Amino acid sequence: PLQWLWEPLLEDPGFVLRPMFGGKSLYLDGRLMLYFTAKAEPWRGVLVCTDRSHHAALRATFPSLAPHPVLPKWLYLPEAADDFERTARLLVSLARQRDPRIGVAPQSRRNSSSQARKRRDPRSRP
Repeated sequence: PLQWLWEPLLEDPGFVLRPMFGGKSLYLDGRLMLYFTAKAEPWRGVLVCTDRSHHAALRATFPSLAPHPVLPKWLYLPEAADDFERTARLLVSLARQRDPRIGVAPQSRRNSSSQARKRRDPRSRP
């Protein structure tokens, strides 16, 4: 249902869209930028993938953003917000411009899975 938001980026050479947790994650140049989800609250809207150091600046520009209740490291724009369409379009535009406040380097799958194995392996504990 939120496809209209990423459609303007389809021609961008750095654009990749991947399924993630029942939604769609938008990558530009390898950086995870935005996550689109259309499930039940609090998973209905757009999550802005960003570092906490950018929260204040983004929230000053977009008052409808708030830390996500489950993933507080990212900001959340609920679809129920009065200015959802306008703000979502502006966030996509900032992502397209590679605004440094938006986007995070994704964790390496190999790295995170090997760390998880170490945590589960009793031999790795002193």
